[in-house]
Amino acid sequence: MSVPNATVYVIDDDASIRKAMTRMFKSLDLQVLTFENADEFLHYPRPDQAGCLILDVYMPGLSGIQLQQQLVASDFDLPIVFITGEGDIPMTVQAIQAGAIDFLPKPVDDQKLIDTVQQAIDRNARERTELVQRREFRDRFGSLSKRENDVIMLVICGLLNKQIARRLGITENTVKVHRGRAMVKTEVDSVAELVRLCEHAGIAPAED
Repeated sequence: MSVPNATVYVIDDDASIRKAMTRMFKSLDLQVLTFENADEFLHYPRPDQAGCLILDVYMPGLSGIQLQQQLVASDFDLPIVFITGEGDIPMTVQAIQAGAIDFLPKPVDDQKLIDTVQQAIDRNARERTELVQRREFRDRFGSLSKRENDVIMLVICGLLNKQIARRLGITENTVKVHRGRAMVKTEVDSVAELVRLCEHAGIAPAED
């Protein structure tokens, strides 16, 4: 998958590694930004686009693991690929459990790194697209009137129109009207799609 404007961020205190990675990823038509340490990266305004962070473990100042902890706490949304010449199993497990994509030993195999970064960027792009879709659906759902919301909540519970009518104390025809308006406002074509989008967006009926 080709992701327009995808950016690879490289944090490594070794200038030769930063230079080599810049050359390699630019040859693949990826944007590359490099940083000597974690502090430089934290103070850089990152554009809102898909990408991947390649992070050395041992650096002056914050270590790669410490930076990962800060980024996770701040809901950082870019996937992290660790590289290190001195990794160990506990450190690898810690990084992966915290969400890292991979933990690659130095000297890094170029093709392995390219494949890992491309997979990470593809996944990040999908996740970002899905996040936008969830937000847009929640916005559309938020435009429903209270009665439309009441009806749709019962629809996604699997109730039929006549059951909803009895539950809400309204006529079945009124249920159909509210249901139709809600489907138009939320831009869905079927109940199955409505249920899927509600679940995906974290929208669920309140428990009785």
